[in-house]
This record gives sequence, structure tokens and C-alpha cells, in this order.
Amino acid sequence: MHRLLSKTQGDRWIWLIVILLSVISLLAVYSSSGTLAYKQGKATESILMKHLLMMVGGLALMYISHKLDYRYYAGLSKVLILVTIPLLLFTLVFGSHVNGASRWIAIPGTGFGFQTSDLAKLALITYLARTLSRKQENIKDVKESFLPIMGAVCVVFILIALANLSTALMLFGVSILLLIIGRISVKQIAVVCLAGAILLTGVIFLGPRRKTYISRVKTFMHPEKVDADKSFQSDHAKIAVATGGLFGKGPGNSTERNFLPEAYSDEIFAIIIEEYGMFGGAVVVGIYLFLLYRCVKIVTKAPKAFGALLACGLSFSITIQAFANMAIAVGLGPVTGVPLPLISMGGTSILFTSVAFGIILSVSRHIDENEASKKVVVGEIREVAMA
Repeated sequence: MHRLLSKTQGDRWIWLIVILLSVISLLAVYSSSGTLAYKQGKATESILMKHLLMMVGGLALMYISHKLDYRYYAGLSKVLILVTIPLLLFTLVFGSHVNGASRWIAIPGTGFGFQTSDLAKLALITYLARTLSRKQENIKDVKESFLPIMGAVCVVFILIALANLSTALMLFGVSILLLIIGRISVKQIAVVCLAGAILLTGVIFLGPRRKTYISRVKTFMHPEKVDADKSFQSDHAKIAVATGGLFGKGPGNSTERNFLPEAYSDEIFAIIIEEYGMFGGAVVVGIYLFLLYRCVKIVTKAPKAFGALLACGLSFSITIQAFANMAIAVGLGPVTGVPLPLISMGGTSILFTSVAFGIILSVSRHIDENEASKKVVVGEIREVAMA
């Protein structure tokens, strides 16, 4: 372990957090993917190996991302946002339909799908961090700064919300946090929020998935008044949590994995609690809280506005998604299709989350290098003074 960490740079605690989440993911996915393997006519080990390969690929991307100077992503952000918007449009029109939503673009000949909203999160956060940091002198200028920012936030929000409202809402929330930290005026933030509320209302009552969104909210608010089929997933998630007790049933002993349709993805936290109890669930919550703490330390130490905003946006995106998933799994919110970062089984979610971690570590690496160079300069000054 020490040799492996010695070849990496940046915050060592974040590297350890990634390793811990990866180990938890392997255990949880192996335990919860048995029903999926049966339906696909495969061995559970084959699904686990596919997941392991995806995680190894994610770690490789994280390593590459953290080695690049984080300032490189500022130039890349404009390209990413220009590519992302047409991709989101293409996905809505020609994407693969999964569970009634068009969120994926199938990659021909690979058997893999590409979820464009994962790229959109990375693109929008880097674009906002770049724009807010470069426009600080005239940040309240409507034409120069505000309109491009508002346009990017609202366009990406509506294009994601039409197929994936929960992801769009979380990304919108992270965007508002960045606008607040980036010193956008209260009036301008209020305008963005108003525009978002109008778009949200349109999606809920006029969008192609309006019936699904309204049905999920009704099921959450009044589960006793809906058909059992509609509350099936949330009911079995609650059973998994309730029967887990303090220390759980033990690894591999979950029974609700045979009933939950997304046990290996959306509801994996419920399976973790069922098998490892409230203690296991608290450990996972603690890991994400500690991740947020380490990221906040990076943000406060970042010497440049771009690095601080970039690390802040990406860390909040990961942790907000994590707590949203866990809250839904224990019945604190309506059912959505939000995976648990670095734990749920997935393809592009793991890869882009890994890139986000890599960028945060790149900012941390730059901070460490600055502090090391300052220590060298101070040491040289002392030597000269003593001579």
C-alpha cells in the first residue's frame, strides 16, 4: 500500500478514501448482482470482473487526471461545454431508452453505453469555475459575465431534466453554490433560481416524463394511497434497512437483493445496511463526510480562484449525489436513478467520478508543490541570513 501511494501525489487521505470505497463497492456489487446474473444467464463472477475492470479503468483515469496541471482544464472547459450540449440533444432524440428515459448513447460494437449527463456535470462545473474566476473584475456585468453563465446553467439543466430530473436538480444546486462562492450578486442568483423554477415547472407538468415524476412524488408522499407495484422498490428498500439491525445479516446474506430491481445500483446502500447493519451504513456515511472535509481543506488552501472553485464544485457534486442516494435508499426521498459514487455498479458514472477525483487531487498536488517551494525559499533565506 505504501509503495502504491508513494507513486501518487495530492491528498493521501483522498486516495485512501477512493481505495476504501472501491473495496466496499466490490463486496456490495458481488453480493447484490446475483439476480442480475441469473436474468442475463451469466455467472455472478463475470459481472464482478466487468465491474472490477471498470474500476481499474477509473483508477487509471484518476491517476492521469491528477498528474495533469489543473489549469489545463480551464482551456478544456469551453470545448467540453460546446460538445456536451449537442450530445445531450442527440441523447434526447436518438438515445437508448432505459426504464422509460433516454439517457444513454450506445457505443457500437462494445456493448457499453455512454450516459451524457455524467459528462455534462464535469463540463458545466469546469466551465463555471473558469468563467467565474476569469470574470471577477466585472463579475456583475450582465452582458459580459452573467448571461453566458445563466445560459449555460439553464440550457444544461433543461436538457438533462427532460430525461433525468434528479441529476439535473443536483447539478443546478451545485451551480448555485458556485455562483454564491463566485460573488455573483444576490439579484442575479435570484434570476437564475427563478429561471430554474420556471423550467422545472415546465418539465414536471409538460415534459415527456411528467407522469413518472408526479407518480413518484405521490408515492413518496402518500404510499398508502397508491398501488403496491408503484411503491415496490421503496418498500423493499425499507425492508432491507429495517431488517439489517445494528450489525446486519452478514456479507452475502441479503434477501432483499432478490426483490429490489436496482439492488446493485440505485439501492445498493439499502443492501449495505441489510448486510452490515446500521454500523456499516454509518461507516459509509462517515467516509463521504470525511471526503467532504478533506475537499474543503483543499478549497481553503487553493492559491487561485479557479482551483478553489473547481475543487469546490466537483467535491460538492460527488458528496451531494452520495447523500441523495443514501437518503432515497432509507426512504427520505422519492425513488430516483442516482447511483452511489464509486460504490454502485456502473460504467460512465465510475469513469467520470474518477476523473472528478483526479482533478480534485490535481488541485491538491499543486497546493503541495507550492508549499514545498515556499519551504525551500524560506530555507535558502535562513541560510543566507545565518551566513
